[in-house]
Parts: sequence; structure tokens; C-alpha cells
Amino acid sequence: MTEPHIPSARGAIDLGALAASGPQVTEAAPGGSVASWTLTLDEAAFQQFVGLSQQVPAIVSLGSPRVQVSADLDAALKTLVDRRAGKMVLGLVDAEKYPNIAQAFKAEQIPMVVALVNGQPVPLFQGPAAAEQIDQVLNQLAELGVQQGLGGSVPAFTGESEEPALPPLHQKAVDAIDAGDYAAAEAAYLEALNEKPNDQDAQIGVYQVRLLSRTQNLDLNEARAAAAENPDDLTAQMNVADLDLVGGHVEDAFARLVALIARLADEDRERVRRRLIELYAVIGNADPRVAASRQKLARVLF
Repeated sequence: MTEPHIPSARGAIDLGALAASGPQVTEAAPGGSVASWTLTLDEAAFQQFVGLSQQVPAIVSLGSPRVQVSADLDAALKTLVDRRAGKMVLGLVDAEKYPNIAQAFKAEQIPMVVALVNGQPVPLFQGPAAAEQIDQVLNQLAELGVQQGLGGSVPAFTGESEEPALPPLHQKAVDAIDAGDYAAAEAAYLEALNEKPNDQDAQIGVYQVRLLSRTQNLDLNEARAAAAENPDDLTAQMNVADLDLVGGHVEDAFARLVALIARLADEDRERVRRRLIELYAVIGNADPRVAASRQKLARVLF
């Protein structure tokens, strides 16, 4: 996760042209359905969603449901936004399906999370993040909203149904990630894999929590200095690649490891190759950056 920051809304790009004359938001339907302030947006719904930012901070998550990091981030965001009961809203955008929306925010990496305050974009963060970190960022966003005159709330959206429940071991892993206990999360995913060896989501979950665990105590500047001073130190080079990936610099991470593999042989080469394959899985094989890097890796290996 890149360092979260909540800049002033002044001077931001004006997305007002994308907003409709007024959002159509009504109370959530009765009958025991769970109230939610989260919407999955297409281009038409996005135009109305921008208008909501004149009432409360409107968060836009640009990602892809096919990328595990993005799906997990959206789930955490949904929980934390809905918990605030209308003091802010969340829109989920499939950036691969609706690239025009991503381009409006000049998004170069996904997942990327941006807020709209009075129609002005406020960058929040890129890459994965623990629930505690997201909660802190949303608290800062709420304060900015109050400063900008958005201290009220809006009714829940209609037509939102509860997401299907996760398998028990997957839910156990997600809860552990939220608590920052990556070892417990990995154990839960591994147990799920033991029960169902072809559980692709569990396998990706293992790679994700390993990445989070490896990077949680690393300092980017120190890691870069160590890698520069020791170009043949595999751990130092892989540490920087991990941090680049978490920080949203996906292509830099891939390029570093491919270049390293080109200089190695035998066991060292295989060690770095396995790490790169794990990072591919975290981003998702459908991501074009993965496909491009795989082609470069193939040229190096063969």
C-alpha cells in the first residue's frame, strides 16, 4: 500500500462534467435486507454517483473482481463504509470493463482508491491495505468532508443484496487478515487447500498473505539502499520487488525479478522464478501486465 494521504480538495481535477443533475438514491427496501451504502458502478451509474459527492464523501475503488488483491480490498472497504451508515458512500468500478472511468482518474495501477469531495478527486491509496489502515484513512476523509461542508448522511442504496457467504476457512483467513495476523490467515488458506487442492482462491490467498507478511516490517528506502549496495543479494532484490508490488509499481516489480533471473542459474534462478510466479498470481493472470511480463520471462528462460 502506498502511503495514504488526504490532501485538500482544492486544485484537484474537476470531474463535475461527469455528474448528472442529481443522484437517484432512495431508502433501502424493508423486509430484513441488510442496508448498504456500496454500489457496483457502470458508466451510467457513475455519473449519478459523482453527484453524491456534493452531500457526502464518495469513494471510488478502481479494481477488478478477477484480481484477488482488489476483491479483498473492496470487501474491506464495503464493511468499513457500510459501518458508517451513510456518512460516506462507496462505488466499485471494474477498471478493466470500464476503462473510461479509470482514465478519468488517470489510474495507471489497480487497485486504486480515490474519494470525491464536492466533485473533486482526493487520492487515497493504491494496492492492498489492512482494515485498520483503511479505517484510519476513512476517518481522515470524514474530517475532510466536514471541513468541506459534507457532515450529513444519505439513505442506503436499494437493490443491494448480501454477498454470498465465504467458505468457513476463507472467512477465517479474511478475519485474520483484518486483524493483521498473517500467519493465521496463511494457515487457514493452507487448510482450505488441504481440503480442496484445486481451490484457486485459497492458493492466491496464500500468496497474498505471504506478501503482506514479508513487507509489513520493511522500510522502502532501506530496502532500496540494500538492493543497490548488494545487486547479487537475492533477498534484497526480492524485498524491493515485493514493496514495489504492494505500492502499485507492478511493472517495476516484475522487471526487477525478470532481470535478476536473467543473471542467475540453477537453484537461485528457480527460487526467484517461484517468487515471480507468486506475484503474478497476486495480481491475476488476466492482468495485461502479467501477460507482458510472462513473455519477457519466457525469453529469458528459453
